[in-house]
This record gives sequence, C-alpha cells and structure tokens, in this order.
Amino acid sequence: MFVDLPGYWPHEPKPERPKRLMSPRRERLLLALLGFNMVMLVVAPVGGATFIHWLIAVLSH
Repeated sequence: MFVDLPGYWPHEPKPERPKRLMSPRRERLLLALLGFNMVMLVVAPVGGATFIHWLIAVLSH
C-alpha cells in the first residue's frame, strides 16, 4: 500500500533558469533570415527556370 508521508523526500532547490544565448534583436533577425530562406526555397526554382527559358529563347534566335 502507498502512504504519502509529508517531508519524506528532501526538498531540492529548483535549478536556475539558463541565461539567454541571444538577445531579442538577434532572435528577430534569425527568424527573419529563416523566413526569407523558406520563401526563397519556393521562389528561386521558379525564377531560375524562367531565366533559363529566357536564355534559351534569346540564344536560339
């Protein structure tokens, strides 16, 4: 049978919160760069294909 006795286990102090590795400004900059990279993952292949088609069209005439 389980009996919960108060004070049976010693109370350990809570660990300190880790210090921030980045300032809020750097976090915003990092998120902006990640967002830009995500957009470029979609846009860049389309732009590259358009440029290649334009180059083929110009060089074929």
